[in-house]
Parts: sequence; structure tokens; C-alpha cells
Amino acid sequence: QVQLVESGGGSVQAGGSLRLSCTASGGTYSSSSSMAWFRQAPGKEREGVAGIGSARLPAYAEAVKGRFTISKDNAKSTLHLQMNSLKPEDSAMYYCAAGASVWWPILDAKKYNDWGQGTQVTVSS
Repeated sequence: QVQLVESGGGSVQAGGSLRLSCTASGGTYSSSSSMAWFRQAPGKEREGVAGIGSARLPAYAEAVKGRFTISKDNAKSTLHLQMNSLKPEDSAMYYCAAGASVWWPILDAKKYNDWGQGTQVTVSS
């Protein structure tokens, strides 16, 4: 089993920025693993935010396009999510996920086997 540890969450005002990180280790993780960010707000279903799949191309949810940027540092086994122009509706628990081989559509939670514990993001208006 792959261990995923998220960091970087916090509280910011609308318009602010945060950078989330997820470090992977153990199990079947390799530099070719697919990784993604999902989020879940209270009372809502988990939704995909951004991911990098087997095609090594990023995918973004419509709600975050142009504001969020996903990147993967294979040398450090770390996934980042740069979040700019944050809105109150971005408030949620953000989860990192990893899968051996994920093809389009990338932001499908069922395709990922390993999950982190989550990091909270709160955006105030």
C-alpha cells in the first residue's frame, strides 16, 4: 500500500493562495504512478480537482481551471497543487490519491487505490 501524506492546507481569505503538497512512499508507488487531488465539503460528494494520469497530461475540474495548477516532482515523489484566487466554495478537505495506471477520465475516484488522510482548506469571504 502506498502511503500518502498531504500538507499545506490552512485558512485564507478569498483571493488568496495556498500550495498543497502530497508525498508518496512505499507500496507500488513509482514515478509513473498517476496522482490526483480530490476534495469533499461537508454534505457534498467527493469531487475531482486536478490530476496527472498515465498520459502525463494534467486534467482539471472546470471549477478550478485557470486558478489551480498541478505539478509532480518525480525526484521527490511529491505532488503539488498551487491554488490561486481562492473562493469560499473551494473550502473543503483535500485528499491526495494515487493509482498505478489511470487513463482518461482522470478525475474518477474509483480509479485510485491509495488515499491520504486529507488536509483542510478554508476560504473566508
